[in-house]
Amino acid sequence: MSDLTLEYVVLKADVVQVLTPEQAWHYKVVPYKQEGDQWCFYMDENSYDQSISDELEVLLGLNISLEKKESIVIHNTLTRYYRHDQKDNKLSAKAFEGKSDDFLKDVIAEAKRIRSSDIHIETYQDRCRVRMRIDGMMVERYVLTKEEYPSLINKIKIMANLDIAEKRLPQDGRIFFNEPGSGKFDIRVSILPTLHGEKVVLRLLNNDATGIDINTLGFAEEDLVNYLDGIRRPHGMVLISGPTGSGKTTTLYATLKLLNKETRNILTIEDPIEYTLEGVNQVQLRENIGLTFGSTLRTFLRQDPDVIMVGEIRDPDTASMAIRASLTGHLVLSTIHTNSAWGTVSRLLDMGIPPFMVASTLNTSVAQRLIRLLCTHCKKKELVSKNLYPKQFVPFRQVEYHYAAVGCNECYHTGYKGRKAVYEVIPIDEELAEVIKNAKFTVLDLLKEKGIKTLSENAFELFENGQTTIEEVYPLFVNF
Repeated sequence: MSDLTLEYVVLKADVVQVLTPEQAWHYKVVPYKQEGDQWCFYMDENSYDQSISDELEVLLGLNISLEKKESIVIHNTLTRYYRHDQKDNKLSAKAFEGKSDDFLKDVIAEAKRIRSSDIHIETYQDRCRVRMRIDGMMVERYVLTKEEYPSLINKIKIMANLDIAEKRLPQDGRIFFNEPGSGKFDIRVSILPTLHGEKVVLRLLNNDATGIDINTLGFAEEDLVNYLDGIRRPHGMVLISGPTGSGKTTTLYATLKLLNKETRNILTIEDPIEYTLEGVNQVQLRENIGLTFGSTLRTFLRQDPDVIMVGEIRDPDTASMAIRASLTGHLVLSTIHTNSAWGTVSRLLDMGIPPFMVASTLNTSVAQRLIRLLCTHCKKKELVSKNLYPKQFVPFRQVEYHYAAVGCNECYHTGYKGRKAVYEVIPIDEELAEVIKNAKFTVLDLLKEKGIKTLSENAFELFENGQTTIEEVYPLFVNF
């Protein structure tokens, strides 16, 4: 695709990292290719000055040629590839380099600044790269040499108190990051041996739960009523299902924040502790010393709890202990990996929990996903065409207009800005409890009679209301 057909220049990650965001914005230049030992830069035509090339050559240690480019193209390119806080436009003396002592700290600080949830540091046969997950999508940010990669991995291991000599087995750790300008937050570290070396994933954890509000997460009105009814019961289980990164922990903490009263004793066992909440007693899982979900739950029952939150039900032992806790008069909140809210019932039965125990303890089953929202500044209204819907996609209702993702400075030319959770909430009443006792699984018609909306229905409403695109909604129709 030619960059002349776009409002910005398409850049590769190894080209982008020649400049820091501060340098690019200060000089209003973007590098776009390398020819031999010479780097070709575009510069804003309104501030074009050939002498700037000499200044950049001294600053970067490169041989540079400058070309004029339209101001709007330069601005859009800078916005897309050089995200930064424009209030802080101080120059860095050197562009990012893997061998730099500050490279790792700079990458983490940048990820936090642009609201990235994960940093992926990966190695392949001939190249290494750094990618970031922004609004659920992976974006390549930097390219490293094979020589620089091992030292970067060792730095991460040292910061996370891991064994730098161990390169054959996976390792998990934690980094407490505290740098001026970036704030204080925790980072979960996961190291995985791969064919060409060790891959590292850094999960940035948002420790502050004060801004989480259950009313703004994305619950439909009826779903919120059903969910609040479930968590207000004095005992039983409320389970939230969904894949990794679907916002389950955020929903749980919004729930704990609501339940967190002086009159309640709340205990949690988590891996890792992603948020801190004053008034809640939180325990970090440590399986290497025997502090597992199951063993901790046994101890919790002797701690006079009112509410227990278990990070994840991942094995029969944890499931049976959660059931036991709910049977003895406690409200148990947890997550589980299934594709739908009703799939949670099947999963518990597969773990060996008797149907009558599931029926008598499960209050509410929830499934959730995160969907990217269209940028309100640039989304474009269009007529729905025959080719809009993918094959085998059957819309719930006929829609005359939809909104397409365009891209602007506000959304860094992605077309999307922010995400919203969609939910499927099933309150387990007497009729559904009887279905569970009889181990029946064909309940779609019954759920429809009760007016319970599925994930795909709630997602389609976001598309229908012009908040997202069919590309974001379609995966939910594939799963169900």
